[in-house]
Amino acid sequence: MAFSIAHASVEEIDHLNILQATMLAMQRALAGLGMRPDEAWIDGNRCPKLACRARAIVQGDRLYPVISAASILAKTARDAEMRRMHDRFPQYCFDRHKGYPTPEHLALLERHGPSEIHRRSFAPVRRLLRPA
Repeated sequence: MAFSIAHASVEEIDHLNILQATMLAMQRALAGLGMRPDEAWIDGNRCPKLACRARAIVQGDRLYPVISAASILAKTARDAEMRRMHDRFPQYCFDRHKGYPTPEHLALLERHGPSEIHRRSFAPVRRLLRPA
């Protein structure tokens, strides 16, 4: 069993869009495995272009333990990254909401404005950056 965690940058997400940036991150994760699997199972309805067969499985994390495990690994890595971002930007309380658009996060975003790690393509950030 092997796993690899990869991401797309805020700039890539804003440039490509969230879906295409997710596909890019999946390509990077596969490349980081250090081995080539026979098939990749993707939780969702679309597959990135990969160097192996890929199968999209809607609600795959509910149906297959291996996809559930991958989801847990990804969420754990993301939460850890958001705790690191909390150390850099404590005013946003990333340690509590992990960057999800909770009422608390949206209120703090309104109060402090977007940081360098906020996606400019995220509607509440885009609205705050729009000239009055």
